[in-house]
Amino acid sequence: MRVEDIEKGFPGVWEHLILDEINLDVKAGEIHALLGENGAGKTVLANIMSGFYLATGGQIYIKGEPVTLKSPKDALDRGVGMVHQELTLARPLTVAENVALGLSKSNFSLPLHEVEEKIRELSQRYGLKVDPKAKIEDLSAGEQQRVEILKVLFYEPDVIIMDEPTSVLTPQEVDDLFSSIRALADEGHGVLFITHKLHEALELGDRITVLRLGKLVGIKDPSETDEEELTQMMLGKGFPIQLEREPVKSDRMALETRNLRALNNRGILALKGVDLKLREGEILGIAGISGNGQTELIEVITGLREAQEGEVKIFGDDVTDKSPREILDKDVAHIPEERRRVGVAEPFSTAENMILKDYRDDQFSKWSFLDRSFITEHADELVDEFNILAPDLWRTENRILSGGNIQRLILARELWREPRLIIASHPTHGLDRKAIKHTWELFMHLRDDGSSILLVSEDLDEILSLSDRIAVIYDGEIVGRMDAPEADKEELGLLMMGAGKGE
Repeated sequence: MRVEDIEKGFPGVWEHLILDEINLDVKAGEIHALLGENGAGKTVLANIMSGFYLATGGQIYIKGEPVTLKSPKDALDRGVGMVHQELTLARPLTVAENVALGLSKSNFSLPLHEVEEKIRELSQRYGLKVDPKAKIEDLSAGEQQRVEILKVLFYEPDVIIMDEPTSVLTPQEVDDLFSSIRALADEGHGVLFITHKLHEALELGDRITVLRLGKLVGIKDPSETDEEELTQMMLGKGFPIQLEREPVKSDRMALETRNLRALNNRGILALKGVDLKLREGEILGIAGISGNGQTELIEVITGLREAQEGEVKIFGDDVTDKSPREILDKDVAHIPEERRRVGVAEPFSTAENMILKDYRDDQFSKWSFLDRSFITEHADELVDEFNILAPDLWRTENRILSGGNIQRLILARELWREPRLIIASHPTHGLDRKAIKHTWELFMHLRDDGSSILLVSEDLDEILSLSDRIAVIYDGEIVGRMDAPEADKEELGLLMMGAGKGE
């Protein structure tokens, strides 16, 4: 598959082309890695190649023949499938039903048990554990990502486009996925692998293409380049990440959970007596494989899920089963796991999403009317600080922003007030290295000023770099606690897999 001189713009909204004469090909039996900052155009290009968007200009070729892909189904029929960074699943349906939606027999005349059996085989083959009979709405974000991968692999396409497929996988799962991707390439499949992780591109890619601001910067052989050169191609220059910290100064508790128990969406006990203590001015990292209770823990703390037993205290006050608004009023910020579904209102503009939690404030509204002038000034400042690529504050709907830019918007909205307590779930998911660096530095600044941060992440580098202390969660229990300077990746990985218990 190849694309020639591909252009893409959004008339009436974007003042410049998102993609400007992009040429790229994916050969049979090749893994082609695609790198670029948020907003560089990687996902837009992938969406064009998989039939989700129509190009403004240029031509797509499949097996040497010019084609026009009018829909994702059209692309699948021609042997091109895409694993999306953002979830594209029907939440009320089961895993197997989601897979069956793409079958040519759209009336489900193919017995579901045959679909379920093939999913079980693929799950075992690719190390992507998932129950084919589970409803999507009952699965964690990481489990849903596994479904997205299986949904495409089910059809064994000639070309597979993967947009940040490792973002919610553990190191062990990444290794398994890489083995599967190599096997697919060995069988003759072409793979376009989109990632912001340089080591993944260098390890997995046969070729690496770099995009910057909608333009193709260059194509590199992994054996003839390195992280420093690729970073310079992506950003224009390299940058170091250096984190410094003072010792935690307070013994006062910002957050406490005691014997916390809660059910998941399927009525199964997901939290089994979780005890946590987070001091003022401290970062507590929660490490664990997706689906081990992190989602339920965050939701109970933020008022989105009822506790079966135990209690939650914020700054000494019992807030167990209080409403999200009551918890927000305790000067608590929440960076959610599912940014599009929970973090923003996609049909709303950038400016409107910036004030979702502040519009009641006298600064933003007077006599029940929004103060557009003040809101515009406020949003402009945050757009500049967080480098959010949104062309028009009031006309640009959030649905057309890239996942990384939506994540930056959420970070800006939640952190600008410098809240006393921050509940952050995968806060740098999908961000490029420059944005990650900015987020880490901001977290450290807030910590030094006395804010407390509960950090849930599967990125062990992030956990080890930011945390003062680390708690490992497995099967709804805390199985290990340690000071971050004393921890290492191997130890954390073993605990995350349930291989032992620490103190």
